[in-house]
Amino acid sequence: MRIAIYPGTFDPVTYGHLDILQRATDVFDEVIIAVAADSNKSPLFSLGERMQLLTEATQGMPGVSVRVFEGLTVEFARRSMAKAIIRGLRVMSDFEYEFQLALMNKKLAPDIETVFLVAKSDYSFISSSAIKWAASLHGSVSDLVPPHVEKALIEKYATARID
Repeated sequence: MRIAIYPGTFDPVTYGHLDILQRATDVFDEVIIAVAADSNKSPLFSLGERMQLLTEATQGMPGVSVRVFEGLTVEFARRSMAKAIIRGLRVMSDFEYEFQLALMNKKLAPDIETVFLVAKSDYSFISSSAIKWAASLHGSVSDLVPPHVEKALIEKYATARID
């Protein structure tokens, strides 16, 4: 069985993430979405909320599961029996950062490969940060995220304004 992990914060999950995930399922028998519990980012959504949004977004996708991980990505990959780490590339600036990460992961775990999947041009400009910024200013993100994620963003920012 060919198992891969697709790690990230997914704050929130976007159509770009789902595109990379769908294409990864064409290559691997099982893809585990690995939601980072510890990150150097300050997420808008709690870990539980991100898990719920991802679980709903991937419902009905065969060979896909959503799990939380802490610590090194390569260690989670090993525990999951994964042979590959999926990383999406949108623009050239992503490549430099992702290449450095891949080299570090290769040093830590020579038996685990990093597989880069290039975003479709329709999604190359999408980032979770840009989506959160647009949503915070009441911009429509309906073409960028699934409907349940858009609803969660609207609710999150409505609550933030009241507080």
